[in-house]
Amino acid sequence: MSMLHALATAAGLQIEWEDALGQAQRVSDRSLVAILAALGYKADSDTAIADSAARIAHDREIACNFVSAVVGEPLLLPAACGAAGPAELVLEDGSRQRVVVEAVGAGLRVPAIDTIGYHRLTIGTREISVAIAPPRCFTVEDAAGGRRLWGPAVQIAALRCDAGSAFGDFGTLADAARAFAARGADAIAISPVHALFPADARRFSPYAPSTRQFLNVLHADPALVGGETAAAGAGELIDWEQGIPARLHALRQAYDQRSDAVRAAAAAHAQQGGADLERHARFDALHAHFLQTIGAQGWRDWPVAYHDPDGNAVARFAAENGETIGFYRFLQWLAKRSLDAAQRAAIDGGMALGLIADLAVGMDPGGSHAWSRPDDLLTGLSIGAPPDLLGPDGQTWGITGFSPLALQRTGFAPFIATLRAALDHAGGIRIDHALGLRRLWVVPENAVSAEGAYLEMPMDDLFRLIALESHRARAVVIGEDLGTVPPGFRPAMDEKAMLGMRVLWFERDDAGGFQPADSYAHHAAAMTGTHDLPTVAGWWCGRDIEWQWQLGRTSRAIDQAADHAARDAERAALWQALVAAGVAHGAQPAPENAGPVVDAALAFIGRTPSVLAIVPMEDIIGAVEQPNLPGTIDEHPNWRRRLPGSTAELLENPVVAARLAAFDAERRR
Repeated sequence: MSMLHALATAAGLQIEWEDALGQAQRVSDRSLVAILAALGYKADSDTAIADSAARIAHDREIACNFVSAVVGEPLLLPAACGAAGPAELVLEDGSRQRVVVEAVGAGLRVPAIDTIGYHRLTIGTREISVAIAPPRCFTVEDAAGGRRLWGPAVQIAALRCDAGSAFGDFGTLADAARAFAARGADAIAISPVHALFPADARRFSPYAPSTRQFLNVLHADPALVGGETAAAGAGELIDWEQGIPARLHALRQAYDQRSDAVRAAAAAHAQQGGADLERHARFDALHAHFLQTIGAQGWRDWPVAYHDPDGNAVARFAAENGETIGFYRFLQWLAKRSLDAAQRAAIDGGMALGLIADLAVGMDPGGSHAWSRPDDLLTGLSIGAPPDLLGPDGQTWGITGFSPLALQRTGFAPFIATLRAALDHAGGIRIDHALGLRRLWVVPENAVSAEGAYLEMPMDDLFRLIALESHRARAVVIGEDLGTVPPGFRPAMDEKAMLGMRVLWFERDDAGGFQPADSYAHHAAAMTGTHDLPTVAGWWCGRDIEWQWQLGRTSRAIDQAADHAARDAERAALWQALVAAGVAHGAQPAPENAGPVVDAALAFIGRTPSVLAIVPMEDIIGAVEQPNLPGTIDEHPNWRRRLPGSTAELLENPVVAARLAAFDAERRR
């Protein structure tokens, strides 16, 4: 092994990997050098490689301040954590215990701890954070016994209300939750609600947040404090450039007219949020200021004096713009209150779980988290995906994530805070690109996906923390395990009772046929599709193929005609599976007649033994277009499609009502 390859391996990079088609791949030396440099390990010469190798060894030693384990199992520590002998354990409740640390092989062994929670272990002069997790996550069975649950998946912005607002918000979500609860749903999976960039109407993707520890204030419901939601347009697509300024204007009016009771409640929330909330509010105010004055997209484009959140320039700005910063603090309070109201509406309506939050895989490198705590993140690297079935050309998402070394150094505090923020208002969580808990495809900024490599993540620690926070919040966990799945990942999810996603389009046998409904995993979320995939109606009529060729994207077919011919065979295979399951009858419908196929597909997913079934709202109403087309920005109207009516109105449609009733009946069998 060369010095470069040894360094890359020590840094957690996988030099060789296997793609979604099972073909062996190898990362180029050029890519390794670029990625290592972004990680802080120069590798452009033998001397630099030797220095970086020494730094990695040093970094590992000083990062020995966190350990996790399952309750009742002994803790294993590296020898660098201290010496064998007596130690003190301080439990989360403050009680103290004396323990004896034993030398085992090249490490240390601490006796099993039988109390779940976050504790502190002192060995000599070293203090180590200890997380003791339950054996598994909170489950659907814990929440609802033996019932098989179901719920829709909705894009919050796509929801409509009778008032005709420009886009949906948490108030509209509460209405949708009530409507679905009345029809037997026990959950409602929602798009991410992380904080975006409220002053920039072009930044509306829910998967490119400024931070995941605060909320998207554009979804706050002014009606909760006596305000009005600005009405704007009734088109099929959201006009974000008109709608966002109108919403901010309405929210500012609510702020300016707030009552004394609202002032007191918002002030109490600000005090509870502490320095983190204050920094985020300052970021939003600074972002708005520099976007307007110099066109800065993120903090890296600001004058250098403002790069330090604790610097004098930021302090002066805060002193001179207290009212604006107060407005952004208020918006976080109102957003939390609005989202909490949506969860109450779901639970009060009879749902067992209520909202299932969506945790985006990363955040914008120019956003609030990167400004406040840049050392948490993989600076200079973008998360993405290699070429796979979801994205034949590979994907570079322009977002960054947590550095595995930084997680260890901080006792995983940023990850824990992120989980708690997502679970604060929900009965479940869907972890986007859960494969990133095992490894992240990282790409140097401004490079293409093919120049990336897999970076190993501390999966065992992350899984235990997820189980611990799931247990505390009494919330189920779904992991998006689609794409290039590393060996052993799904069994590890099963061990922790994290539900995988079993999507109709991907449940195939070796010959390409669709798996029968009764073969779906029990501990999984069965689904007709996701926001990144064609709808059932769109797939049946070939709309996704039209988009593929219209945009000139990679296809395994030689031309569009061949693509449609292959779809003909797939349609026959799907219809055969639906008939075999007893949810479809008669002759196969024509491509332009998707209604019977949508009915049967929902019934098929309803019939699976999976403990949870989730179907996109687009499939419930039989829509042709999908919300998002991965790998596109402006070529497709991502995150702009609106539903054709309010949720209550759509569910009262006789065709939709019958479809949903049949789906509900299948789940209750």
